[in-house]
Amino acid sequence: MHTVWKGAISFGLVHVPVKMFTATEDKDIHLRMIHKDCGTPIANVRTCPHCEKEVAWEEIAKGYEQEKGRFVLFEPEELDAIKPENTKTIQILDFVDLTEIDPLYYQKAYYLSPDQAGSGAYNLLLEAMRQSGKIGIAKIAIRSKSSLAAIRAVDNCICMETMHYPDEIRSLQLVPNLPEQANVNDRELAMARMLIDQLSTPFDPTKYTDDYRIALQEAIQRKISGEGADIVTAPEVARTNVIDLMAALQASLEAVKPAGEADTGGERNKAKTRGTRSRKKEGAVP
Repeated sequence: MHTVWKGAISFGLVHVPVKMFTATEDKDIHLRMIHKDCGTPIANVRTCPHCEKEVAWEEIAKGYEQEKGRFVLFEPEELDAIKPENTKTIQILDFVDLTEIDPLYYQKAYYLSPDQAGSGAYNLLLEAMRQSGKIGIAKIAIRSKSSLAAIRAVDNCICMETMHYPDEIRSLQLVPNLPEQANVNDRELAMARMLIDQLSTPFDPTKYTDDYRIALQEAIQRKISGEGADIVTAPEVARTNVIDLMAALQASLEAVKPAGEADTGGERNKAKTRGTRSRKKEGAVP
C-alpha cells in the first residue's frame, strides 16, 4: 500500500513513530460522459460565463461568497498564513469508550504501522488500548486541514478514523416530520421485537456485496464480448497548440503597422509588377 502520511502518535510523554495507509478503497465504477456522435470523452472546461472564455489556472483566485454574487477574495499567501501547523503528530487528547461515539462522527479510516525503531512504543499503545477497551480521541492535520480522529486497536493494528467536529453534525431539529414521541401498539411492538430477534446474527461483513456494481461489471463485460455498436473508439484529437509560424509572423507584422500603411506592402508589389511589365514592352528587360 502507498504511504499517505508519516509522523507520530503522542500520548503523554510517549512518542510512537508511524506510517499511515488508507484503509478503504473506492470500488465504484466511474462512467465518463461521451459524445455519442464521435465517441470522444467530454472535457470539463473552466469557463467564465461573463467573459465567455476559458480561464487559465493563474487567472483564478479563491473566494468566499459573503452574499449572493459578492465574494471575499484571498491570495495564496494569505491562506498559507492561517493553515493549521503541520506538526506531523497525532496528538491524543483523551481516551473514551468506543460505545460513546455515534457513527455519525466517522469519516474515513486509515491503518497506522510502526515506523523506524518505533515498534516497541507501537506495541505498548496497541496492547494498552486493547486491554483497557478505550480508544483515543486525537487531533491531526492532513493536507492543510485540521481533523478530529479516533485511534483504536483493530486486531494487531492501530487504526485511525477521521471524525466530524460536533458543529459539522446537523441538528435533528432540522429533520422534518419526526414524531414527538413513539406511540405504538404493544402487540405490534412485541411482534417487531420477535422479528428482530429472529434476524439477529453475529456481524459478518463478507455476507454483504454491492449488487449494483456487480451487475454493472457484468453488463460491461457483455458489451465488450459482443463488440456491438455500443463499443466506440474516440478519434484522435488534433493538437490545438500547434502554431503556423509564418501566419503568426504575418499577423504580428500586420498588428504593428500604422493604420495608413496597412496595405502598403500589397501596393508596392502591384507597382513593381506594373513596372516590370512596362520595361518588358520597351525591351529593357530580357
